[in-house]
Amino acid sequence: MYNITSILLMASPEGGEGGGLQTILMFGLIFLVFYFFMIRPQVKKQKEQKKFRESLEKGSKIVTIGGIHGKIAEVKDDIVIIEIEGGNRLKIEKAAIAKEFAAEELEKK
Repeated sequence: MYNITSILLMASPEGGEGGGLQTILMFGLIFLVFYFFMIRPQVKKQKEQKKFRESLEKGSKIVTIGGIHGKIAEVKDDIVIIEIEGGNRLKIEKAAIAKEFAAEELEKK
C-alpha cells in the first residue's frame, strides 16, 4: 500500500520545466521578507543601543535591565558605577543599562 507521502513524491510538478526556478524565486522572496521585517530592524536597534551606551556620562539618570533606577557617578570602560537612593553605589556593566530615565518620563506624558 502507498502512503500519502510516497504518492505526493511521485507526482510530477505542474508546469513542467519552470518548477526549479519558481522554487528558487520563492525562497529568495521569503529570505527578503525575513531580512526586511525581522533581521534589519533588530540590527538597527542593536546599533542604537550601542551608541546610547557609549554616550553615557556622569550625572545621567538611568534604568537598568533589572529595573533599578539610579544616577551615574562614574564611567569606566565597560563598567558604570551608579548611585541609587540612600547614597548606595552599585557597580554594573554598561550592557545592563536599558534606557535613560528622563526619556522614559517624557514618553509617559
